[in-house]
Amino acid sequence: MAEVAVQAVELVKWFGAEDIRTYAVREVSFEARFGEMLYITGPSGSGKTTLLSMISGILRPNSGTVVVEGKEIWRLSPNELADFRLHTVGFVFQDYHLFPKLTTAENVALPLILKKQDWDESLRLALEFLDVVGIKDRAQLPPSRLSGGEQQRVALARAIVSRPDILIFDEPTASLDGATGRKIIGFIKENLLNEHRCILIVTHDARIFEYADRNLKMEDGRIVEIVNGGMGGLSEA
Repeated sequence: MAEVAVQAVELVKWFGAEDIRTYAVREVSFEARFGEMLYITGPSGSGKTTLLSMISGILRPNSGTVVVEGKEIWRLSPNELADFRLHTVGFVFQDYHLFPKLTTAENVALPLILKKQDWDESLRLALEFLDVVGIKDRAQLPPSRLSGGEQQRVALARAIVSRPDILIFDEPTASLDGATGRKIIGFIKENLLNEHRCILIVTHDARIFEYADRNLKMEDGRIVEIVNGGMGGLSEA
């Protein structure tokens, strides 16, 4: 069995004052392994994005533990946590978070610049990864000149340029037509998933369920089912 990449133990997240708490995630536990593309699905408001935000070091849980590559991330110092987010996790947000005044290549190079790598070398690597996702010819354009699918590929290239072990996608096909969405997810699984990487995807897009190795279904902040394969055999959470 493959090595555990991510372990969540009894995660809880609530918002609001103590006497009027709204629970987004309720006592969620699961493991994701290297070499696995794991989906987290469910209706809007079921806690999917909140769960991934806790796993990626963006949002601190009220209780519970997140262990990534053997490190309990919420015991890290602020500097260590920032380093974890920069080096270990690649996060692709639903709205891409591209910088409008930067070119496509500069957007992709940004994580390397933040690591204080050489500017010219960072841009060279950005072009290399834009070639990987098939839009090297758009390298000098600003994001406003790109289609939704092209912006998605830029965000993907930026997430993988530093070669993180954990890739996290929040609704990666939300703004894409069915054919483009399947092409993007198929590309991710074929070209980026390997025995040294784990991919977590939040989605409610049934058109791409076939690509999942496992599907964790959430409702009301809890995991209610674990499906092996996109729509395959059911096991208890």
